[in-house]
Amino acid sequence: MSATIWSLVPPIVAIALALWTKEVYLSLLIGILSGALLYTRFRILDAVETTVDIMNWKIGDNINILLFLVLLGILVALITKSGASKAYGEWASRKITSQRGALFASMFLGILIFVDDYFNCLTVGTVMRPVTDKYKISRAKLAYIIDATAAPVCIIAPISSWAAAVGSSLPEDSGVDGFSLFLRTIPFNLYALLTILFMIVLIAKNVDYGAMASYHARIAGGKEKTVGGEEEISITGNGKVVDLVLPILVLIVLCISGMLYTGGILEGAGIQEAFANCNSSLSLVLGSFFTLVFVFIFYLPRKIVTFKEFCESFVQGFKAMTPAIMILCLAWTLSGVCSGEYLDIGSFVGNLVGGNAFIGALLPALFFAVAVGLSFATGTSWGTFGIMIPIVLAVIGTGDIGILALNVAAVLAGAVCGDHVSPISDTTILASAGAQCNHINHVSTQIPYAMTVAACCLAGYLAGGIAGNGWVALAAGLILEVAVLAFILRRRGQAAAK
Repeated sequence: MSATIWSLVPPIVAIALALWTKEVYLSLLIGILSGALLYTRFRILDAVETTVDIMNWKIGDNINILLFLVLLGILVALITKSGASKAYGEWASRKITSQRGALFASMFLGILIFVDDYFNCLTVGTVMRPVTDKYKISRAKLAYIIDATAAPVCIIAPISSWAAAVGSSLPEDSGVDGFSLFLRTIPFNLYALLTILFMIVLIAKNVDYGAMASYHARIAGGKEKTVGGEEEISITGNGKVVDLVLPILVLIVLCISGMLYTGGILEGAGIQEAFANCNSSLSLVLGSFFTLVFVFIFYLPRKIVTFKEFCESFVQGFKAMTPAIMILCLAWTLSGVCSGEYLDIGSFVGNLVGGNAFIGALLPALFFAVAVGLSFATGTSWGTFGIMIPIVLAVIGTGDIGILALNVAAVLAGAVCGDHVSPISDTTILASAGAQCNHINHVSTQIPYAMTVAACCLAGYLAGGIAGNGWVALAAGLILEVAVLAFILRRRGQAAAK
């Protein structure tokens, strides 16, 4: 069953059930068990034991991410309990006077928090929810803004956990510096760049279409289904705006410092080398831990919160993260079932791509499409990097660094696109959690937006592959997206005139 078409069954089962039943936990579990049954040739007891082994392996490998989530949850609970988020919301409400302003403020905050997509999703949602609620912006629209400024921004930010992940995906014997190659991919990462442009135009013109427009029509005059409302943390402090802004800035600085530290900056490594070799998940844990120490020192002497309230935030922050942690553990386990040690979905996809290597002009578009499918199926863009980038190097080689950068950029763009629309993606899950939006509502409403951008990217990479030039890919994708946006706006104007 390994490295065959059967390796596609677990993610297809999980995704189909999630979209059909709207029950993510059970859908993931059934997908995992279906993969384990295939791997063990339908021996039930062995399948259950395999599932437990994979879960133990994946959770163990990702324990730093879970620790970071718990620490971040505690920080969010503290900031909320202090009244700082409420103070920021009140300040923003005085400064922001329209729906458009609230959406742009959410977008700019998301772009500002470029260090890590997890931190981005949860912070933007917590801070901007009160403001967007005031202007009757749906939680689904907020979740889209959060998701569109998480991975798409991190994947073009040189100082981010994602840059480190991409650099570490290159084989050690490739002879190519991972960080330098990452920098070359930035202008050719069409999905990230076109998503940001697409989002700006939608906000500026106040336009929705497809599932998002249908969703807004459906909830008009009614109450939107949200999640997490019953777990709202009570506000007991008298915090000011600085009590929100300063901890966030400290967290960003300390996370960047953590990346430099774990990358060997104290052992003589240069800044570029330190970022390329850092342990991003450990860096986030260190940054969030010392930020928590800072908040203790910053809040308690000023009586923003009491010692008892500080301690209560530990449980409240952990509780707030429990749903996201549970889904992440199941999603990681599903990716483990599909990994090279078990069903080996990567080899199956790699063989398909390798068999078509002779059509060099089509490779950027092909790599993009395969990365979209793989990332969507597994719910992990980082896993897709690890599978696809070595394949790109094997097929393209290092003779022409410009063509290599274009094809690697196509993989990165496709991985982020698939991650963006996958119901089992960690960033999609956390965007829903940050906006306190029903997860399936978030997934279903943002898919048409993401697929519109993806179509422009596919055409761009096709043009760039034929021309053998990444700038041609960027120009073609940009021109097509402008044309599509003009068509959408014209259709909207015609509908409004009727």
